[in-house]
Amino acid sequence: MTWKPIARVANIPSGTIKACRIENIPVALYNLDGEFFATHDICTHAHACLSDGYLEDGKIECPLHQGLFDVRTGKALSGPVDADLQTFAVRIEGDEVLVNVE
Repeated sequence: MTWKPIARVANIPSGTIKACRIENIPVALYNLDGEFFATHDICTHAHACLSDGYLEDGKIECPLHQGLFDVRTGKALSGPVDADLQTFAVRIEGDEVLVNVE
């Protein structure tokens, strides 16, 4: 696995999302009460940035058509989305958030 630093823990408050890029891959980074998750940032239904969406209870709502995904698993939860999101492994080292996009 190749871990890439993507953000600082201190720069992503709990309950927020940060849009990032790793090797030209758009990544949405989520802080759920101090636990970090990463998914592909583009909705599987239409070309919308999930990092612009609404995050609540571990679910991200697409800002375009209100489809829901579980940010922990990438699972599509409600229409119109029917394809799951790609997820990425995340780990914390000190104050750095690292993500593996392989």
